[in-house]
Amino acid sequence: MSTAVAAKPDLRSMSLAELTAVVAQAGEPGFRARQIFKWLHQKYASSLEQMTDLSKGLRQRLAETHSVDSLTEDLAQQASDGTIKFRFRTHDGRQLESVYMPEEDRKTLCVSTQVGCAMGCAFCMTATMGLVRNLEAGEIVDQVYRVNAALMARGVPGPRPLTNLVFMGMGEPLHNFDNLKRALELLESPEGSNFSHRHLTVSTSGLVPMIERFGAETEAKLAISLNATTDEQRTELMPVNKKWPIAALMEACRRFPAKQGRRLTFEYVMLKGVNDSLEDAMRLAGLVKGMDAKVNLIAYNQNPGLPFQSVEPSQVEAFHRLLTERGVVAVVRKNRGRDIAAACGQLVAPGRKNA
Repeated sequence: MSTAVAAKPDLRSMSLAELTAVVAQAGEPGFRARQIFKWLHQKYASSLEQMTDLSKGLRQRLAETHSVDSLTEDLAQQASDGTIKFRFRTHDGRQLESVYMPEEDRKTLCVSTQVGCAMGCAFCMTATMGLVRNLEAGEIVDQVYRVNAALMARGVPGPRPLTNLVFMGMGEPLHNFDNLKRALELLESPEGSNFSHRHLTVSTSGLVPMIERFGAETEAKLAISLNATTDEQRTELMPVNKKWPIAALMEACRRFPAKQGRRLTFEYVMLKGVNDSLEDAMRLAGLVKGMDAKVNLIAYNQNPGLPFQSVEPSQVEAFHRLLTERGVVAVVRKNRGRDIAAACGQLVAPGRKNA
């Protein structure tokens, strides 16, 4: 795995306190740091030159020691259901994807935390990339800012069109925990985008030690990518299960602090003939019994080169009905953006730099 190589520290990844120290070192009063922070995290500035209420001298001094590494939009594809898949390029030429999903009562962005992924889940196209590198905190939050700016340019009312963020794009968020945590703090800042933690959901494939840390150090909600009901089945689909099998994962979930509306979500991608039987549904109901949790059923989106098939709608309904009859709060997630390969498990950025 490579890491981001930036010649200078990125101002967008810094907390307000860190920016205050930078500004003080430049011989400027502390309120300048708040101005810079708002330019970056509230006004979506992509360069120091845009910060017009800073003196030219200060901007020049900052440019000598720091950068503003904004993402560049490479491509935006709109699906028939209104979903838009954005492809961005980083300062070092890597590519990543984010997906905008509009609904009547919310506007959600699916955010990436890594270029590629190391988890190797058998049904996921992102896994075919391997892990290229972690995204810095500034690169994670800048997906939100670039999409907000793009939506406003398309006539969507601002100043912050996005209402909800799900960290379910490329990468395993808890594998990049420090940058994820910093990104969440930046997004929740009242001086910035001021997202409520209730509107932030992070997904994990099951890194058990990091689940406890995530619960203790953040306030965002957690979604567990479960996808199987036996260890044999899950290990075939998700190699992470070799290290942290289902029993260990579920124990970590039961210890997760269920406060401030942090109901757990279990994501279950249904694969035809693999994990979609009514016996699987019964085992799944047993696994989540007694937990303040809900189950998201996700019909698999077929991908070229992968050996799995979509489940018939009637089987999804039967699976859902059995869970409901056993007292499980379960929903069938809408399939968004399939016609532009923007649905769950389909994100992959093929560019030369990612090879």
